[in-house]
Amino acid sequence: MSRQIADGTPDHIDTRREQWDRELPDVDTVGMAILGRARWIALMARPHIEAVFARYGMDTGEFDVLSTLLRAGPPYRLRPTELYRSLMISSGGMTDRLKRLERRGLISRPATEGDKRSLPVALTTEGRTLAERAFREDMAVEKELLNSLSRADRDRLADLLRKLALSLPSSDKE
Repeated sequence: MSRQIADGTPDHIDTRREQWDRELPDVDTVGMAILGRARWIALMARPHIEAVFARYGMDTGEFDVLSTLLRAGPPYRLRPTELYRSLMISSGGMTDRLKRLERRGLISRPATEGDKRSLPVALTTEGRTLAERAFREDMAVEKELLNSLSRADRDRLADLLRKLALSLPSSDKE
């Protein structure tokens, strides 16, 4: 899945930057060097990660719900509004995910009178077990994808990405 790459080996982004440097030498393409690579890395890693969730019979969005509930800690319960704000999706999109997860018995929604948007969403025992297994496998796959980097390189890259993420304008830095 991963291979060791010598430092300084050019990639497709380097080729593009060289082409742009010839055509528009006054334009700084460092953004492409960083953000272009980040986008490409995410696109290349995505199928490996999505395959993990598919093995557990869910998509990334459904895993996001289960993992958010799991990360919340005991009693593994949040209100739908807390979930959709955390996941930055529409309330309609959240409702569809919750229905699918509830049908599978991975979450529970206590039946009470009133607005369902205020009812807590809780992980069932089956949902918690599934989320834990999928998360462990996902982290193993992601670690494998990073094998070409030393531990020190991974730590440094994580620090730099955190610094960049915190510097970007955003209403939510979770």
